[in-house]
Amino acid sequence: MVDITVRGAGIMGLMCAWMAVSRGATVRGVDAGGVAAGASGGIVGALAPHVPENWNAKKAMQFRALDTAEGLWADIAKVGGADPGYGRTGRVQPIEDSAVQLAEARSTGAASLWEGRYAWRVAEAAEFGVPSPSGLVIHDTLSARIHPRQGCKALASALLAKGVEVVPNAKVDGVEVWATGAADLDAISASLDRVVGMGIKGQAALLCADLKDAPQLFVDGLHIVPHADGTVAVGSTTEREFVEPTATDAQLDPIIEKARAAWPILRDAPIVARWAGLRPRAKSRAPMVGPHPTRPGAYVANGGFKIGLAMAPIVAGMLMDMILDNADTIPPEFKPEASL
Repeated sequence: MVDITVRGAGIMGLMCAWMAVSRGATVRGVDAGGVAAGASGGIVGALAPHVPENWNAKKAMQFRALDTAEGLWADIAKVGGADPGYGRTGRVQPIEDSAVQLAEARSTGAASLWEGRYAWRVAEAAEFGVPSPSGLVIHDTLSARIHPRQGCKALASALLAKGVEVVPNAKVDGVEVWATGAADLDAISASLDRVVGMGIKGQAALLCADLKDAPQLFVDGLHIVPHADGTVAVGSTTEREFVEPTATDAQLDPIIEKARAAWPILRDAPIVARWAGLRPRAKSRAPMVGPHPTRPGAYVANGGFKIGLAMAPIVAGMLMDMILDNADTIPPEFKPEASL
């Protein structure tokens, strides 16, 4: 017998299993595709904050997730013996002349809202070797990176060290948590005959360039993320309409060229991998966590979309509060009802 059966071995499911077993629960993971078979098998891994203004519950929770991530991933690496590729390397954003004053004003907000531990500053673009229309960039020290696929594998190793296996199939045993991404959002939508979420296709590329100690670069919606293994991830597209959810195509080429133009050091870096997959986005735009809307007695952790890697520990922790401690710590905008 197990206390909790977690369906889905992406970042949400694995983190739910980790938080459960860390609190003493007996856990089993189930995924027919194995670890990181879906969106969490991606390559970008930017862990970046919202702008430090107009503070709300979502921004506060994301800050808490980013603030505590370093210790969390260090513990996971220690228990499982596998490197998740985590690093708090910061982020750089080129800015237009018209945005300089706003960027400087936000540095004051960051000093307060980020509790004095991280900086948001305006700096010279030449300091980071990137072009900028104004000659200036925003540099924040809160942003971090993780290799999504490696992070999931590190979590799986840590879970195995604690006696938790991920198996292809299993009967329902104990409380059931559904963290199966876009597939479950589609199933919920079909069951309720209305859209509560969907999979948004993203395409990304991996270049060979040893910039592992450099901050990530964010340019006009494009993430350029140096990883610890000597590669640089570039992505991603945002596609609501597509034919093949896991196939790359010509839409990725302009993304690569945009990255090369944004960071000249990448101009001749060879492409070593291309990736595509469906990232689950709930209708509310916040992660969906709480009692499952169509599976009585079960729970859901889904809809992370572009912030799933950062928010998974917080989502999993709130869900375990509910399941194991009968405590509801989930803000209204994160509950399934917000997307129904």
